[in-house]
Amino acid sequence: MKRNNVFILLLIVTAITFFTSCKKSIDYKNDYDRSHDSWMSFRKSSNNSYSYKVSSGSWTGTSNETVITVKDGKVTNRTYVYKIPTKTPGEGIIKEEWQEDQATLNTHSAGAPTLTLDDVYQKAKTEWLLKRKDAETYFEANNNGMISTCGYTMNDCQDDCFNGIKIASIIKL
Repeated sequence: MKRNNVFILLLIVTAITFFTSCKKSIDYKNDYDRSHDSWMSFRKSSNNSYSYKVSSGSWTGTSNETVITVKDGKVTNRTYVYKIPTKTPGEGIIKEEWQEDQATLNTHSAGAPTLTLDDVYQKAKTEWLLKRKDAETYFEANNNGMISTCGYTMNDCQDDCFNGIKIASIIKL
């Protein structure tokens, strides 16, 4: 009987060690937690209805912006603009532009994915901010304490290597 108890105890200790060691840690944990608190406050004050603008650019000078609109916690609209550079700094020629409403969401392949900010924070915690030996991790919260930049770049990558999100603005509806 004692032998069985020792075996069971050993099994429990092994299981606890295994499951706690599998939990992945994240970079910028304190900053993330503060930002998440800001998000929870904003979410409540906006009745979970807001829009946010995701911006992206390439070393070639092309840029794009996607605006995601969320009402009552559900994505309802997505707009997209893609520009190529001109000789005048700060300007660009629009090469692609479209709008999606609730009935046509995700019918275009370009643009930021239709994520709510709850989804963004979840991805930040479970994917973009994971500690990696072979990558540089970034986190900024310049949108009234909410995420503005979150992601990572692999160390051996040369061009347009950012994996994550860059949010230019977040506004209440």
